[in-house]
Amino acid sequence: MPGKKNLEFSYFPGCSLETTARENNRSLYTFCERHDIELVELDDWNCCGSSSTHSIDHEPAKWLPTRNLALAPPGRPLMAACPNCHMRLKLAHMMLQQNPEDRKEYKRLWGRDFDPDLRIITFFELLSDLAVAGAFEKQQTGLKGMKIAPYYGCMLARPPMMRHEKNFYGLMEKVLLSLGAEPVKWGYSARCCGTFLAASRPDIVTRTVADIISGAERAKAECIVTACAMCQMNLEIRSRLPGKTPVFHFSELLALSLGIGGGRGWFRRHLIDPRPLLRARKLIG
Repeated sequence: MPGKKNLEFSYFPGCSLETTARENNRSLYTFCERHDIELVELDDWNCCGSSSTHSIDHEPAKWLPTRNLALAPPGRPLMAACPNCHMRLKLAHMMLQQNPEDRKEYKRLWGRDFDPDLRIITFFELLSDLAVAGAFEKQQTGLKGMKIAPYYGCMLARPPMMRHEKNFYGLMEKVLLSLGAEPVKWGYSARCCGTFLAASRPDIVTRTVADIISGAERAKAECIVTACAMCQMNLEIRSRLPGKTPVFHFSELLALSLGIGGGRGWFRRHLIDPRPLLRARKLIG
């Protein structure tokens, strides 16, 4: 539509989407562009400390995410693609709202006043808003009946301080159905993948991932789709089962349903090659 104004969001990609999950980042941008949504990446953002800082040293863990809040311009929501990054940013914002002394330190560190009205959202909240606006109401056939196991992991769970935040369990199923896929029912959709134990205790994570992948295979899923880049990496890198079930980022399937992605190199980056499945389903050439 001529003169149509895009929705604008400040964007915090986080470390995973800039490194091991670049295909997640690229497909997310592509999907948003098709829906007239502009993502404006924060200039000179830093790690939010989600990986291990909060377990090792509370002081840098407390202030790392606040620098990213200081980089966000007023009047524009801040979106994080990673559920864990979102949690660290949101908790930091809530901490600052509640503690005047922390707000003084925030201004001393970053040279600007705290913005109490900054809206911090996940990609899932953006999708939920699109769904409410009717973006997925019309039944589509883009994913051609592919049987998909939606995997949320534990990263959409909330600590007590965030217990009143929105819950997005069920959103993937709703959207996948509208895109012509067949989400399967299975018992592992919220099972933790082991997250950062993948580095320190790979033996534990390998057993956990085997349970999850086996559950998807028993449910007759052709693939798994994740809500979290860390989950996607763990399910791929620690999978030792012969079947080698493909594991997608949700943004990849969203873009694929629009006919995008086959020639953009996203799927070559996967450790478990999804292209044989996609070709069999005639989703890519």
